[in-house]
Amino acid sequence: MPTERPKPLPILDSRLRGTRFVAHSARTVLNSPAQTGMDFWSLNPYVGCEFGCTYCYARFAHRYAVERAHDQGRLTDDEFADYRGTEGWEAFENRIFVKDHLLETLERDLRKFCRVALPPAKAEPETIVIGTATDPYQPAERIFKITRSVLDRLAQCEGLSVGIITKSPLVARDADVLIRLSQRNDLEVYVSLITTDDYIIRALEARSPVPRARLRGLKHLTDAGVRAGLIVAPVLPGITDDLPHLEALFAAAREAGARFIHASPLRMYPGIKDRFLPVLAEHFPELSARYQSAYARAANAPREYSDALTRRIQRLQKAYGFEVNNGMRDRYRSRSRIAQLDLKVPEVSRA
Repeated sequence: MPTERPKPLPILDSRLRGTRFVAHSARTVLNSPAQTGMDFWSLNPYVGCEFGCTYCYARFAHRYAVERAHDQGRLTDDEFADYRGTEGWEAFENRIFVKDHLLETLERDLRKFCRVALPPAKAEPETIVIGTATDPYQPAERIFKITRSVLDRLAQCEGLSVGIITKSPLVARDADVLIRLSQRNDLEVYVSLITTDDYIIRALEARSPVPRARLRGLKHLTDAGVRAGLIVAPVLPGITDDLPHLEALFAAAREAGARFIHASPLRMYPGIKDRFLPVLAEHFPELSARYQSAYARAANAPREYSDALTRRIQRLQKAYGFEVNNGMRDRYRSRSRIAQLDLKVPEVSRA
């Protein structure tokens, strides 16, 4: 008997520049640490992200989702070629999967989560992080409002630990539901911003909101009483890791009422190199060979560099009145002044 060909996925919306939003039925939306290898549960309302930041580690997650859907017979061959892209990373920002029937799937997943990840099964509740592989408040959220519907459902729970990561000031739209969620649960909102320098943002995050818009969104949240702060990830060696850039960022965070700042250095997986390194060579050519060498054997920055960056961030946290921490790990597992840190990267100067 011939195998039935899959039906093309419904296209829900499109942009003039070619981005398409496609309905996608996910069999699970709340992913456990055993599934992802991370220290927390993750939830992503979308697959792919219209912001398309050049350094984003989540490109491989989009490729994996496309390849898995094709292997399971849920994508036609033509869709597979279109949604994957020739190299496997190009479609991340222009073929966005919108998870339909998400609340029904979440309801099933929450039953498992409550059984295995909350007391008494665990001494402390395990954290759910929304936005680990896509921005939950990317422009599509204005139309589909999936993230808001998830937060509405979680606000009916009690005793959860929830984190949200976003670059978008659109998160401030949901201050009301975030307040309700935080009344019976532990909530933190991480506004992602790597620098206050518009030049760097436009070079490396061409479609993302400008820094001042994100900071306004952060201030709106903190003024409303939401526990929110900055996540500075990645810190880019030789570009944003010097004291002038970091001090400007810390000062802006304090002005916006940030409750915390977390930071971590660039991770560069193989698929990300293909996207990021050509852009680096275009805008920061003097750093190109240094990055090639530093990340030649591993995705993570060299240990000595990471340790030096942690010390620098901790000194700045103390100087600007933030809680000193050891990066994002503190949140998910519980609750010398040089011009550039030494990754064998020369000091950058720009007119």
